[in-house]
Amino acid sequence: MADIVIVNPRFDISFWGFEHCMPLFGKKANLPVACLALLAALVPDHHDVTLVDENVEDIDFDRLARADIVCLTGMSIQGSRLLEILDVMRERGVMTVVGGPMATVEPEVLEGLTDVIFVGEADETWPKFLAEWENGEHKSRYEQAEKTNLETLPLPRADLLKAERYMFGSMQISRGCPFTCEFCDIIVTFGRRPRLKASEQVIAELESFLEVGLKIVFVVDDNLIGNKKAIKPILRDIIEWQQARAYPLTLFTEASLDLAEDEELMELMGLAGFQNVFIGIETPNEESLRETKKLQNVRPNAGSLIDRVHRIQDKGIDVWCGMIVGFDHDDTTIFPAVPEFLSRARISTALVGMLHAIPTTPLFKRLKEAGRLNTAEDADLYGTNVVPLGMSSEELRDGFIQVMLETYSADAYFSRLDSQFFDQDFKFTVHQLPYWDDWRWAWAKRASYNYVRFGVIASRLLSAVKDPDLRARYRKQLAQVVKKRWREPHILFIYALKVATHYHYAELVRSIADVDPETGAMSNAGRSFSRARKGEQVVDKKDKEAIAA
Repeated sequence: MADIVIVNPRFDISFWGFEHCMPLFGKKANLPVACLALLAALVPDHHDVTLVDENVEDIDFDRLARADIVCLTGMSIQGSRLLEILDVMRERGVMTVVGGPMATVEPEVLEGLTDVIFVGEADETWPKFLAEWENGEHKSRYEQAEKTNLETLPLPRADLLKAERYMFGSMQISRGCPFTCEFCDIIVTFGRRPRLKASEQVIAELESFLEVGLKIVFVVDDNLIGNKKAIKPILRDIIEWQQARAYPLTLFTEASLDLAEDEELMELMGLAGFQNVFIGIETPNEESLRETKKLQNVRPNAGSLIDRVHRIQDKGIDVWCGMIVGFDHDDTTIFPAVPEFLSRARISTALVGMLHAIPTTPLFKRLKEAGRLNTAEDADLYGTNVVPLGMSSEELRDGFIQVMLETYSADAYFSRLDSQFFDQDFKFTVHQLPYWDDWRWAWAKRASYNYVRFGVIASRLLSAVKDPDLRARYRKQLAQVVKKRWREPHILFIYALKVATHYHYAELVRSIADVDPETGAMSNAGRSFSRARKGEQVVDKKDKEAIAA
């Protein structure tokens, strides 16, 4: 029997981490990475397994030193901390193994620092390694030959999570995406043929979240609707499960924009309890969309980008989005274009970033061949490893900062929010259903709970914010939503959440704008999330100036 500890290193403060507003919600972190509970479930029963998520608890290195195997999983954004943990474990003579996105796209960074590296999916190779380790014959590198059949996966061990410390749960229904976006590493890791779990597995996972007390669940699929035909019966089963229990769970996920082209699918997602969907819109510049092969966003017969966003919103699903600046077809006019687009689309929450070339992606290969990858030093200075074509690196960095400042100014943010919740009178699908006529007591409990949650968040927020102007603005917004939509307690609660998350965005943007006054270097908050590859082809400053010209 082995003592196995699975560790998820802490993230730096980030857009989706909500670190600045988590205390307002009484939580330590937004959600556990979905692989933690799954990796634990894949460990044979005769071993002891412990989960340690540094985002909700400090690492006890003495405890790790007593383990037979310490397994680390992490994304590139966690890379620096992951390497620090490996250093400590190596000094203490502890066996370590590493898998996950960083190990998959940058395995050479880990060479010589860990005993075993897992590349790609590890649903089969992780238990295979454990069996070989028991027999004293394990390898130093494992790479699964075939993609996992998700219907063979066990129920993740949500019971091992410190669930009370998270705001959301996380689960995965499918892997893979049929599209070919040049900058994306998802199809490299998971392939272009979407694979799905069976409905029975999905329902069992939903039940497990209820058992540990998590009421909001992020379905972390990179594109839940990659196989529209296959996801629809699963959504119908989720609807049946939710309605038999008075909708105990709120769901949100990621999907492609072609969701707007399928009326039935939008209806099913709303009825299943999906209240929010994150969509990679990327840019209002159609030439840039074609350049990066985001062709699903360029379909004239389906309507404009804004038309399609509004179509999803009109179905009672709130839209968040991702935006990127710095494509080859972008010039400096993209910087005012992004906030203008978000305003017209009524999207309050948008993850904006500079184009970055992730190792293993077609974009990385193309730019490497063209000599357009920054040195590590310049990547830190400008915040990305990409040398842009339509502007200088300085213009890209400064323009990105300006986009963030403008997008998350209080006036711009609340203008978008109020356009949706007041002018559009946005309503979530679930709260418009005749279904509740037969569940009046459940509806009353739900309403009372949301009134209380609104009051708690509003009170904590106004107490926590020290900036008098910002506090006054938040008080004004909260009073406005009470005046206009006081009969809709769920809207009050969601609106209060969005006011609170603005506090996080405002603090994050302040950090991003804090460039080094002497060197002009991008702050840590704004730097690209991926590490530079060893031995990558780079371009010196003279060549870079020629490219930008």
